[in-house]
Amino acid sequence: MLIPGTQMHIVTFIFVSIEIVILFYLLIYRLARPDDRTAYLNIVLIFLLITYNITGGLLPDENMPGSFFFQEVLAYATGFITPCYFPYYVYRAFSLEKMKFHVYKGIYLFLIIPYLFFVIVFAITNKLELAKYLLIPPVAYALWVILSLIKAIRYKYKNDFSSRQPKEEMLVLLVSLTPWVILPLIDFFGMGQAVEACITNFGFLSLFALQMKLHIKEMRTEHERLTTSEQQLLNWNTNLKNEVEKRTKELEIINEQRTNTFVNLAHETKTPLTLINNYLEEYINKNAPSEELEIVKRNIGKLSGDIVNLFDLEKFNKGFASYNHNLVCNFSEILKDSIALFKQYSARNNIEIKDLITNGIFIQADPLSINRIINNLVENAVKFSKDGDIIEIVLKHTDDTILFTVKDFGGGIPVELQGKVFEPYYQLTNHKGNTQGMGLGLPIVKKVIDDLKGDIKIISNPKFSRGTEIVITLNRYEGVTKETVVSNFVPIPAALNKEKLIEEEIPDEAKQSILVVEDNITMINYLIKKLREKYNVHAALNGNDALKKMKELSVIPDLIITDIMMDKVDGYDFAKIISKSASYSHIPFIFLSAKSTLNDKLLGLKLGAIDYVPKPFSISELLQKIDSLLLNSGKQKKAIWDKAFGSLNLNNTSPIKDSKGTFEQNCELYHLTAREKDIAKLICQGQKYKDIGETLFIAERTVTKHAQNIFEKTQVSNKIELMNKLEF
Repeated sequence: MLIPGTQMHIVTFIFVSIEIVILFYLLIYRLARPDDRTAYLNIVLIFLLITYNITGGLLPDENMPGSFFFQEVLAYATGFITPCYFPYYVYRAFSLEKMKFHVYKGIYLFLIIPYLFFVIVFAITNKLELAKYLLIPPVAYALWVILSLIKAIRYKYKNDFSSRQPKEEMLVLLVSLTPWVILPLIDFFGMGQAVEACITNFGFLSLFALQMKLHIKEMRTEHERLTTSEQQLLNWNTNLKNEVEKRTKELEIINEQRTNTFVNLAHETKTPLTLINNYLEEYINKNAPSEELEIVKRNIGKLSGDIVNLFDLEKFNKGFASYNHNLVCNFSEILKDSIALFKQYSARNNIEIKDLITNGIFIQADPLSINRIINNLVENAVKFSKDGDIIEIVLKHTDDTILFTVKDFGGGIPVELQGKVFEPYYQLTNHKGNTQGMGLGLPIVKKVIDDLKGDIKIISNPKFSRGTEIVITLNRYEGVTKETVVSNFVPIPAALNKEKLIEEEIPDEAKQSILVVEDNITMINYLIKKLREKYNVHAALNGNDALKKMKELSVIPDLIITDIMMDKVDGYDFAKIISKSASYSHIPFIFLSAKSTLNDKLLGLKLGAIDYVPKPFSISELLQKIDSLLLNSGKQKKAIWDKAFGSLNLNNTSPIKDSKGTFEQNCELYHLTAREKDIAKLICQGQKYKDIGETLFIAERTVTKHAQNIFEKTQVSNKIELMNKLEF
């Protein structure tokens, strides 16, 4: 029974209708679970099956567009596409690895190519029955696919068919593929479209049913797991909530205790710092000032400033009143007095401060709080400015508003971080440098301005231009009388002059060399002064600079002393790079760092460090460790050299002209240094400069320089003359 007006049998139409419903279900399922790849494979399979049924049911039909040849070719094409997809489908959906050959080679050789020959023969002869004989290879290939399918399933389950699933998979896969093998027989015996549709569709629908069964089983398992997990999570959530509440209360108590201890510590520290600072000031006034005392004074000032900031910030956080804002002060005069002090500091570093201050601007605020605002903003501007930069400070007013701005031309503050800089302890960068503070200045300024009902704004965008402008708006006070204005008190700000790195001296060839890597200029200058008496000292501010410095030095350092926390290349990375270098790997390391946990020490020693000295440290102890280390290192080098030299003598069959005493006496006669004497021996032995450098652990260019000095002192021009001169 055909569908009226078509060649499609009612049975085929029923299968097409069922499969269209299944297709829509699969599309919905795919949308619900986009990560399920099997759903996508099933969609393609059902779509190909629908296409095959429609073309096979409707074609050929003289009422349809297209020639008889085109309709037959199209119908057979859809009949080939579905079997071509089958190996790929089982390979992916059922994880049958042994079907890989058929996916990527078999279907092209035994299905697609025979189909193309079928089309060519049919086109030339116009005889469909003759062209059908070319379908025999695909039928034989289908039998091969069935055997491969059985092997693939056995391989997947390792011949373990004790469970039901492998048997079920094998049965359904064979049932789904077998109809495509017997299609030529159905066509040959003329069984009709209905029989063909029933056999082929039944096989593939069985395959789809197996997939649905697996999906349902998987979804049930997931549902059971989800239900169990939900119940466990509910129980855990209740227990966790109770535990969190308990721990939160405990942490609040601990945090309160720590905060109180912290505030008390900051408070107690202020007293001894004040005494130290005052006695130091008194001592400097009574005695001649010195550079060492100035360094002490500057660092005490910085420490005092940090302690005051810590203490004030905690008082703000606890809601304690820090300032008496019922007072009235002259903002203009406070700013002028403060800038006068800052100009002295900035001038030392070639930084110019330009100010435009309107006179007679008064504000109802504690003068100390105004001074705190000025000091923090101007100090930051000076810190982050470079030589030759300009800082612009403006104070003006409108009818009832004060406008105070500080503008610098430093690196700037990224727009996305401008809200963060007002958070306590927030560092604008993780880089560690001499200008890096504790992140307390701007938070304190913000809290003072909030107390004064004012506003602070940052104008900066490093992507377009350098610099940062801080704009502060405050309420102006009117109705001023002499009685209402309190005197201005301007505390001296922390020292801002940027200390310069001590210049290196010309190396003394008789001294050993030490490379010091430290990003704090005050600390590195201190170490240079202490070490310079006995050693040649070279300095670098971070690991990156140290690597450049080592390439520039004429002599390889005998020891490296390095900090750990530094910009660009830190101490650990620097040590790793050195340890991998054939020229530098023998250099001993000492880590000198504030990181003093056991893990830090173990990591440093693991990287090959000879010692790990935590800060603060005793300089006398450090000097003793350096002396001992270099003494032992020298002994080791001498032992290696003596061994190498002795080996050369043993291997040298030519007679040696010299007696040791004569050679030594001649070296002293021509004033050769100990290093030059060692090099002269190896030159006389006939070694090349490169080999001498490797033997003595020095650079080849250093050997060349020493050789030139030897030739100049002995007044010779070649090795032969040198041997004769020194009687070697």
